Amino acid sequence: MATNRVDALKKKLDRHEARPKAQKQEFRPRPKTPAQPQPQAKPKAVEPKSTEAPARPLLDRRGERPPERVPVILESSGAGDFHLIDSGDGLKLEQYGPYRIVRPEAQALWRPSESAQVWEKADAIFTGDTDEDGMGRWRFPREALGETWPLSLLGVDFLGRFTAFRHVGIFPEQIVHWRWVKEQQEAAGRPLKVLNLFGYTGVASLVAAAAGAEVTHVDASKKAIGWARENQTLARLDRAPIRWMCDDAMKFILREERRGNRYDIILADPPKFGRGPNGEVFHLFEQLPLMLDVCRELLSEKSVGLVLTAYSIRASFYSIHELMRETMRGAGGVVESGELVIREAGVDGKASGRALSTSLFSRWVRQ
Repeated sequence: MATNRVDALKKKLDRHEARPKAQKQEFRPRPKTPAQPQPQAKPKAVEPKSTEAPARPLLDRRGERPPERVPVILESSGAGDFHLIDSGDGLKLEQYGPYRIVRPEAQALWRPSESAQVWEKADAIFTGDTDEDGMGRWRFPREALGETWPLSLLGVDFLGRFTAFRHVGIFPEQIVHWRWVKEQQEAAGRPLKVLNLFGYTGVASLVAAAAGAEVTHVDASKKAIGWARENQTLARLDRAPIRWMCDDAMKFILREERRGNRYDIILADPPKFGRGPNGEVFHLFEQLPLMLDVCRELLSEKSVGLVLTAYSIRASFYSIHELMRETMRGAGGVVESGELVIREAGVDGKASGRALSTSLFSRWVRQ
């Protein structure tokens, strides 16, 4: 009976997909553009206006590969104002502060656990293209809601926002990495230098800065950087040592390598496809080896870790795991890889339900 009622809810969502799609996105979450790029001819090296990031060959890494821990499942049951209530039939029901939100979730292959009455109390429902790259619109069945609303996680305040790409300004599976960074800073006894690549709305940067880290935040979207600065003010961290860099990630790290700048922790959460502020093109499978190779060179002598998350790609975690181990040859430490999952917590946030897989990850940590 509950499934039939949820099916009826899904039919309601389908009727709304016929409405005109949003023509303008407020912010560009991962991936940075919804369109699949057309093949482009590689610009010649002599062209001064080339938008391609200057490359270099991969370095010849020698030495033993770091020991491995696989598979590792990093699980979040929520934190602060977020938890996953339920999932099923290709949907997920989440709590973000005061709002109950329904969004598509292709990996929710099972039936919902909660009753249809719980799902029908949603405050916001994303309708439209169910693909991660697709645009759509939000429907507010109970009452009209504003574009933004305040949220808090790990002691940091920030803004949620209803965007045209179903995202709300936070990827909650990353909570486990943010907690890890916070713990590393609290145990370090010195300010750690943190580089946050593809930093989006800055929640990870703010969590690190609030713990005492010196942060460099890089994102190609001017709107995302503006949103991150709003979050900085809301979090009362205007005086925190954060550099906000609107830049192409590959170009930025190659410049940092040439300048000799080094970091203690590097977080990289690249899209499978994205564009830089000047039209630079990023393809995950093509550029990931070089990106990790450069990040290895940016690690300080007392570095703590290098964290990679791969979101919305068709691959095994072993792909990025073995790449990370090859990249970190001779560095010691350990490479641990697997999946990030979010555990259903029910309406009250205290239950322990099914685990919803969200992302692949690999991280090198110094022991």
